[in-house]
Amino acid sequence: MKLTRNLWFESVAVAQQRAKRRLPKSVYRALIAGSEAGVTLADNVAAFGELGFAPHVGGAPPHRDMTTTVMGQEISLPVLISPTGVQSVHPDGEVAVARAAAARSTAMGLSSFASKPIEEVVAANPQTFFQLYWAGGRDQIAARIERARAAGARGLIVTLDWTFSHSRDWGSPWIPDKVDVKAMLRMAPEAIARPQWSADWIRAGGPPDLTAPNVVARGEPAPTFFGAYGEWMMTPPPSWEDLRWLREQWDGPFMLKGVIRADDARRALDAGFTAISVSNHGGNNVDGTPASIRALPAIADAVGDQIEVLLDGGIRRGGDVVKALALGARAVMIGRAYLWGLGAAGQAGVENVLDIMRAGIESALLGLGHASTAALTPDDVIVPPGFSFRG
Repeated sequence: MKLTRNLWFESVAVAQQRAKRRLPKSVYRALIAGSEAGVTLADNVAAFGELGFAPHVGGAPPHRDMTTTVMGQEISLPVLISPTGVQSVHPDGEVAVARAAAARSTAMGLSSFASKPIEEVVAANPQTFFQLYWAGGRDQIAARIERARAAGARGLIVTLDWTFSHSRDWGSPWIPDKVDVKAMLRMAPEAIARPQWSADWIRAGGPPDLTAPNVVARGEPAPTFFGAYGEWMMTPPPSWEDLRWLREQWDGPFMLKGVIRADDARRALDAGFTAISVSNHGGNNVDGTPASIRALPAIADAVGDQIEVLLDGGIRRGGDVVKALALGARAVMIGRAYLWGLGAAGQAGVENVLDIMRAGIESALLGLGHASTAALTPDDVIVPPGFSFRG
């Protein structure tokens, strides 16, 4: 009798455990990331635990609807894939994630620093939003936008919430500029300790390609991730005038990612953005920045009826999604959660994570007595005094 391992996992926490066991130590630690003391990194998750539910009993509707529309795209649940760079935790990387998102009828955010070309990702999931960093000159940025347009991207995301703080009290993993012989020799002990991960890459034809193919014109040689990252670091940050120019280059839905203050949310609205993501870059921005969920209510109060408001940061279960929606988000974006699923079981692992989110949302809606996510209000959540950041 042939035995097969059950790859299904029941929570994001289990996905994280499996990813930790499967991935080389440096790869896993790169997914944790964070900055300085990790205060914001931890608070993004912990803040959800401070929020409670106010459930009803009796009279619950027999069916629950989670469908919504984000940046013009109809999706089956209010959970989108947040753009994250160089998804070389698995050989199929962003393409596997895009396929998983398409299988669960939701949208995919693709990073400029992705390891797979945008054309391949859009082919796997037409509901793809391309994410830009303000890197290089305006001509270079405009060329990236034009490539995204030609590839069929449904919207753009510009990310501003990162200050390049690389110091971590728990130490940073060693990541090579490219996987050459020297790098492979250094990584060999970690790779040998994770034979299943190594076997995946051997079957795929070689080691990870740590390049960023989407920051150049299609067909041009791709720079290394650190080459692209270095260009971004050396580019002066954009002014609001620059952001207005950027908005003018794209005639479709456009999101500003990284908003944590209500006054910046209003500036984004004035600059013509159609959506904002309340985000602190997963704890990779200035450490001590409030958890995204703490900033959400004030931002939703300020602009929520005029612009789509999403939340990114700390989502680990469907109940977290429901709390965010009740406090004013239209939908949420997940990052580490799906990357752990990818590291644990590839495309199937990402689908598993999205299924966990869906089941948790449905369970919370049932307890709260609502027929749809659209019916959620702040009355469904117990918010302790002093919880929210009113910036």
